[in-house]
Amino acid sequence: MKKSKGQLEADISNAMIRFEKDFMGRGPDETRTFIIGDLVFVRLKGVLTAAEKKLANSADISQGRSLIKQVRIELIENAKDMLYAIIQDITNRVVVSLHTDISTVTGERIIIFTLDEEVDLAGC
Repeated sequence: MKKSKGQLEADISNAMIRFEKDFMGRGPDETRTFIIGDLVFVRLKGVLTAAEKKLANSADISQGRSLIKQVRIELIENAKDMLYAIIQDITNRVVVSLHTDISTVTGERIIIFTLDEEVDLAGC
């Protein structure tokens, strides 16, 4: 039985919460996923640690924010294979690329996965 679009989106959100907790050390406050054609958008709110929040608001704000972004990008790059596997397992599509950014002001991260084809949502 095929899962609905909402079920797939919820499965991805739950998997991303587990990833954030297990790999990054802290889960997000809120996660939402949107499947649109061959794209999967994941929006994670409240992902910054207390230390990152202090660094983002330190005396040299631009350097602190830059450091946070650099570290988060490197962590995601190191976990790319794991993230690809999570999305591929849930969507049954091959992940072609991953794009991400984090706001050091709001603590929100966006992750976009590009898939080889649209997710099969027949019957949704």
